[in-house]
Amino acid sequence: MKPPQVTADEVEFSAIRAQGAGGQNVNKVSNAVHLRFDVRASSLPEAVKARLLALADQRITAEGVVVIKAQDHRSRVRNQDDALARLQAMVDEAAQVPVPRRATQPSYGARQRRLQGKAQRSQVKAGRRSVCE
Repeated sequence: MKPPQVTADEVEFSAIRAQGAGGQNVNKVSNAVHLRFDVRASSLPEAVKARLLALADQRITAEGVVVIKAQDHRSRVRNQDDALARLQAMVDEAAQVPVPRRATQPSYGARQRRLQGKAQRSQVKAGRRSVCE
């Protein structure tokens, strides 16, 4: 199944000044971007929305808005593309349905090896005891 795509009309970009070193250019040009994506108002399937909102990610606000800051590139267009790619990666992760865990039991051989290891460790510790009686 193909994961749902985030469309450009559902995201909101705002240009900001980048942080960190960069010479004079960083002080006068706003090339970093904030991407804002409202998960609840999006056209994603309901199951994907629920899994996306359930992610323990600090980029998702309590109102269900994903905020991504991109400032790695000198170009605003490249920063926008980077932010969109990171948002799409989040949606792709949430689109994958987790495989439910099936409870299993250890095999007979695994139980025997475990008990043999415990007995051997017990012998090692018993050998450390003092023989004063």
